[in-house]
Amino acid sequence: MTSFLIDGHLALDAGSITQALSIEEQGGIDKIVVTHSHLDHTASIPFLVENTFGDHDNGLEILVTPQVMQTVKLHLFNNDTWPDFTRIPNDMLPALRISQVEPRATFGVDGLRLTPIPVHHIVPTHGYVIEDADGAVIFTSDTGPTEEIWEVANRTPRLRALIVEVSFPSRLQSVADVSLHLTPTTLAGELAKLRRDVAVYLYHLKPSYLDELRAELAATRFPHHVEELRQDDVYRF
Repeated sequence: MTSFLIDGHLALDAGSITQALSIEEQGGIDKIVVTHSHLDHTASIPFLVENTFGDHDNGLEILVTPQVMQTVKLHLFNNDTWPDFTRIPNDMLPALRISQVEPRATFGVDGLRLTPIPVHHIVPTHGYVIEDADGAVIFTSDTGPTEEIWEVANRTPRLRALIVEVSFPSRLQSVADVSLHLTPTTLAGELAKLRRDVAVYLYHLKPSYLDELRAELAATRFPHHVEELRQDDVYRF
């Protein structure tokens, strides 16, 4: 269940926001950037809208690419799965606003610049370049072997870190291939495309294989130092 909280008010994906944060902390979030439509990245959005109802003068804003916008409208806030908070309490002042962003087009959020970069997953998915005046971080989101985001990483100025997925142990390579995720084996191949000396942090390790993955990652020689992200830790780049 993927969620990252940036500067206390911006969420990058929303798989577990309401499980991980207090009600007070949830109230500080005014924008969510969603990388793709899978439930482990969107599941807590409906509950966050409900928990923060009335906390924001302009409502909670979700920033999504066109395909994700369509999925959220059709299958999530559709008055069937969940109430359509884009019309509650009324059309003029809704509790939820869904705003469209375009692939590869940089947009601003409270002093940050974010650029969605297509990656190779089973549904349309975008990693993100996140920049401020001091540097940049790249988040791959969920992906199998891909190309463009590594090309972007190699030319991004002041790149401080990458956050990269790894999901299955290599003995389940066939499962990773069909679901378009990475194993330690394919992760090593992807990191060979990175021609920068930057920190690499890993996320998305499947809980069922966590111990096995950690052992395999520790035994694998990567072209860059890798470190697993930990729940509730704070990282400064």
